[in-house]
Amino acid sequence: MSGRAWGVLFVLCGAIFLEGIDVAMLNVALPSIREDLDMSTGMLQWVMSAYVLGYGGFMLLGGRAADLFGRRQMFVFWLVVFLLFSGLGGFATEGWMLIVARFVTGVAAAFMTPAGLSIITTSFDEGPQRNKALLVYSGTAAGGFSIGLVVGGLLAAINWRWVFFAPVILSLLILVAAVVLIPKSARPQRSGQGVDLAGAVSVTGGILLLVFGVERATHVSAAWTAGTIGASLVLFLVFIAVERKSSSPLVRLGIFRNGSLVRANLAGMLFAAGFFGFQFIAVLYLQELRGWSTLQTSFALIVIGVDAVLSPTLTPKLVARFGNARVIFGGLLLAALSYALFLPVGADWTYLAMFPSLIILGLAFSLAYGPLTIVATDGIAEEEQGVAGGLLYTSFQFGAALGLSSVAAVNIAATDGTSPAALLDGYQAALVVPLVAALVAAFISAFGLRSRAGAEDAGSVPAEVPGPAERVEASR
Repeated sequence: MSGRAWGVLFVLCGAIFLEGIDVAMLNVALPSIREDLDMSTGMLQWVMSAYVLGYGGFMLLGGRAADLFGRRQMFVFWLVVFLLFSGLGGFATEGWMLIVARFVTGVAAAFMTPAGLSIITTSFDEGPQRNKALLVYSGTAAGGFSIGLVVGGLLAAINWRWVFFAPVILSLLILVAAVVLIPKSARPQRSGQGVDLAGAVSVTGGILLLVFGVERATHVSAAWTAGTIGASLVLFLVFIAVERKSSSPLVRLGIFRNGSLVRANLAGMLFAAGFFGFQFIAVLYLQELRGWSTLQTSFALIVIGVDAVLSPTLTPKLVARFGNARVIFGGLLLAALSYALFLPVGADWTYLAMFPSLIILGLAFSLAYGPLTIVATDGIAEEEQGVAGGLLYTSFQFGAALGLSSVAAVNIAATDGTSPAALLDGYQAALVVPLVAALVAAFISAFGLRSRAGAEDAGSVPAEVPGPAERVEASR
């Protein structure tokens, strides 16, 4: 890769690192925020949920916007929005101010992230170069989350507001580098490609309601949850009907005929569900049952961040030798092994007893996350790379929401009392959820191991890319 290409990759890695560290730092600062702003537990939950709603709800629209209005333009503009509202969150004096700031920050990330990913997939030729770039990119994202756990603990110990001010400083540096290093591109040709407002409104509303319903499932009645999810499904049906008739659809329905893309999105959703669900329960176990401090917990979990080192070093070699499909399958099996090893967790486990699960999970992440990104974007036409990225990150985000709400629901149902034994029973029951999610994800990914599908997933047999006329016809 040329020096300019490495510079572009550096900027985009900085942005995904920023997104990861922003989320992780906030996780460990929540107790301090609640105490200072006098927020109830329910309101505090919305500090996280508002970001998830904005991020997951607008991701697909963000991906299409990058394709239609220019990837560099969308990336830079929404990076500025991210910077502004992250800073505003640090000045919040009321809970609702912080919630609004987090929602808009999530929306900014939803437009910025697929734009950044599509810049990579359109700047590097499909094959070894793009694979290496995507693996470095995914490793940086993981590193941001792992480092954020520790940095967030340190900043929260000074003042929780620095958890919001620190990303502003990093955002400014990335913004300057982006303006200098990311080359300007010609404005996309949009003749005959109008903005699909009906499709955008229906799918964004559907995703918002679905994520909202899943996020609130443990706090409201089953009837309320069923009604919310039912309403989201109606909007999805409206979206499909709109896309079938649109001459310039938000998402060409024919894209779902790409088996590799569908498998990557389903497996990615389940992998994210297990990964975030496991971390949620592990944090509760260490802090509620074992009485570990926020900083101790952060340092305990940072070993999962080994994937930041392995993703750009070990994973490319394994992909080159075995192909993406086999590496993904192996990563998902390792994730299942990690969760299974933690399942019999005891009330007095030493860190040495927990370590195998945590280090194996870091290895699993390095094997699964990057190759899933490659498979989800391989063989997709350049003008649809933003949509492909938006689909994948929507799957990851929805998976995270699904995993968090599922483990919380099982944990609440299985916890009978407040004694250490009762808490442990709840944690052990909830840990079954990540295990099941990883096993189902591995089952889905196994279909990519067949000779022809495996070759396509490895990138040796690119999927046929339809021309404009065929894409319009296929969407009908």
